[in-house]
Amino acid sequence: MAAAPVWSVDPRTGKQREQVAVEATAQEVDATVRAAQEARGALTDRTVRAAFLRTAAERLEAAKDQLVEAADAETALGPVRLTGELARTCYQLRTFADIVDEGAFLDVVINHPDDTATPPIPDLRRYKVPLGVVAVYSASNFPFAFSVAGGDTASALAAGCPVVVKAHPDHPALSELVAKVLRTAAVEHGIPEGVVGLVHGFEAGIELIRHPLVSAAGFTGSVRGGRALFDAAAARPVPIPFHGELGSLNPVLITQAAAAERAEAIGAGLAGSMTLGVGQFCVKPGLVLAPAGDAGDQLLKSLTDAVSNADAGVLLDHRMRDNFIAGVAERAGLPDVESPVTPGAGSEHTVSPGFLTVAAEKLAAEGAHDLLLEECFGPVTVVVRYEGEAEAKAVLSRLPGNLTATVHLSSEEAAGQGRGPELLAELTPLAGRVLVNGWPTGVAVAPAQHHGGPYPATTSTSTSVGGTAIERWLRPVVYQGAPEALLPAELKDDNPLGLPRRFNGRLER
Repeated sequence: MAAAPVWSVDPRTGKQREQVAVEATAQEVDATVRAAQEARGALTDRTVRAAFLRTAAERLEAAKDQLVEAADAETALGPVRLTGELARTCYQLRTFADIVDEGAFLDVVINHPDDTATPPIPDLRRYKVPLGVVAVYSASNFPFAFSVAGGDTASALAAGCPVVVKAHPDHPALSELVAKVLRTAAVEHGIPEGVVGLVHGFEAGIELIRHPLVSAAGFTGSVRGGRALFDAAAARPVPIPFHGELGSLNPVLITQAAAAERAEAIGAGLAGSMTLGVGQFCVKPGLVLAPAGDAGDQLLKSLTDAVSNADAGVLLDHRMRDNFIAGVAERAGLPDVESPVTPGAGSEHTVSPGFLTVAAEKLAAEGAHDLLLEECFGPVTVVVRYEGEAEAKAVLSRLPGNLTATVHLSSEEAAGQGRGPELLAELTPLAGRVLVNGWPTGVAVAPAQHHGGPYPATTSTSTSVGGTAIERWLRPVVYQGAPEALLPAELKDDNPLGLPRRFNGRLER
């Protein structure tokens, strides 16, 4: 594998800014993974792990100005957005530090022998242990929150797993800076800096997923790229868990009653959600079922006014810009598809937001319009006009798995009258997060959060956001009949670490 230079590129001009690194060779990937493997022992102590995560947050905050400037130069996402994303990233690191301190994620369960049970129960002690080195594939659209110091890295380190990050080519300079901050924080707590490895290059990403010392992987990106890595993870001599976020339409269903009640507000809200961040959010509403008739027309007018007033914006790179322009042109060229606000090229380096409309009957069965059921990355959505409940249900039945699904109900429907409960039940199989009278853009870092969904939204049933994201990097182990002197501290009867646990059927906190 020949090494090639890695350049930082300005998406506002498409020009190379500086050479950041070179693509990692197979030998360099091997050395990086082995360094991460050797750092495993330094993460054994939960107190050290928690302190490391908190220090990492502090050091990232201290370097905020430099990091935000570097991120904006490579992504054009703007200082306000990037400052908020960095704050979210630091909050996430501290949240996982709290989870590590609490210890409930270890799921400690102890059963003493019981000869009266059928069959008899021996002495059993169960908890969870880290899988090993985790490969993390950075996302393009979240250079902080889903990249080098993002949720996959934070949750893996919290679980006790070293990481090797495959940097995204859209922000290589930022990736180097963030990795350096994390390594500095690690060394402050006696952890080898190899605990956070970083490699660049497409071939390096393939070598990483195939490396025998890599025990799991986390990915956020396209269906095509994610599926290739997913298949590679499964094809290894020893397959490994692959937690991938691949793509999502994030459907929205607007009832007739909701449109009649607040058409203008729904139209404006949809415009704000689909154009947020130049449409580069993984939870952007990409397909909207809106009723035909006067109420639906009013909603479309509101949407048209708002989108028409939205500024053109810069996508993360020119490849994405080209794909967006080609994708919306292909969709707009389908029979009976209209463009009330035509999406496409803005200036030489920008894109303009817009939306398409089509009758639901065109999507109710397999046919020429199936392309509209595929995600188009960027500031565009497809509004599907349905005549009745049967048409809406037929379209929903054809949708793939999603990260989110949203329903907009009237006040009465939201109070449980009419079809409100039924619609919620219809959307639940489609997504991991179901919203009522809201918009999916915005994924809170909270204990109850779930950011995942049926394939192709994700390749597993786990979440990549929220406290339970740590579960991806752990596996259960049971000790049977082990003498007390041989047991790890987490499983001893006297609970020297003060862990939450289930002891002989009783929950102890």
